[in-house]
Amino acid sequence: MNMPFRVGITQDFLKPDGTLGFGDIGLDLLNNAAEIEWEFLAEPCHEIPPGVADAYDALLVLAPRVTARSLDGCRRLSLVARFGVGYDNVDVEACTRNEVILSITPEGVRRPVATSALALLLALSHKLLIKDRLTRAGRWADKLDHMGTGLTGRTLGVLGLGNIGRELLRLAAPFEMRHVGFDPYFTSDAAAAAGIEWQPLDRVLAESDFVVVCCALTPETHHLLDADRLRLLKPTAYLINVARGPIIDQAALTDVLRRRAIAGAALDVFETEPIAADDPLLQFDNVIVSPHAICWTDELFLANGRVACRHILDVAAGRVPTSVVNAQVLEHAAMHDKLTRYARAGA
Repeated sequence: MNMPFRVGITQDFLKPDGTLGFGDIGLDLLNNAAEIEWEFLAEPCHEIPPGVADAYDALLVLAPRVTARSLDGCRRLSLVARFGVGYDNVDVEACTRNEVILSITPEGVRRPVATSALALLLALSHKLLIKDRLTRAGRWADKLDHMGTGLTGRTLGVLGLGNIGRELLRLAAPFEMRHVGFDPYFTSDAAAAAGIEWQPLDRVLAESDFVVVCCALTPETHHLLDADRLRLLKPTAYLINVARGPIIDQAALTDVLRRRAIAGAALDVFETEPIAADDPLLQFDNVIVSPHAICWTDELFLANGRVACRHILDVAAGRVPTSVVNAQVLEHAAMHDKLTRYARAGA
């Protein structure tokens, strides 16, 4: 290889002391690969600054935004490997325009996010945090006022029937709930084959005892659950969001919870993050909150990292990685030339 394949990794994987903040993320795959050089970006950033990206053939990105400004004038960069399944922090069109592949890691997040959604569902149904607070306050007699909700025969509705949504329903099977789901890109026949009743969105909201949001944030799903749709939920229903905050109109949800128009909610994500310390959502006793980290486990970070590193190794060898978001970039002659050069250099 004439030049090493250079990889830049965003600094938000590091603690302030410079050590890895999330344990093993599979960097041994890069260490063991010939002609691969990697380093953490020189500075922490909320957005990849102009001029930085083109010092690398690939970027491994956690939270920083990759914008059109980040990619302006890029000629060398060939891959943005997004560590995770969401890519609302990456300008997909700018990637395609600059012949940069964007990949994500659905294999890594499927089980951890599904189990975290299930954990929130169980915590809500058993009023776990309420009972925790009662016990700590010595209010044992008050437990009579906080009866939980049994799951057998209840309806679990999932918005988004991708890897995470289907894994959640698979894991929930022993609880003998009715499974309904909405996904405009998932046919009713495919849902039936997976043991799911495909229903229109409004019916899923109206019939479910637990609604779990698992879909991606896109222009079409922004405020998918607005005030009108939130009013469809039953007063006994619980809402769980492990996807992205802006899918739910947070002001409308706050109003619904304030009026006790639903039984409660569990939110790992918010419209603005971090959520303000004085936000009224934090005052409700029937709401469980988490700092966009409910699924953060050693399993998640190792799996995501190994998938993302394999994507990097694929491109370094001139191969197309799995889970490409902007598949249309592969039709660009310039992209084809980049991959061909990598393949020849690594031969």
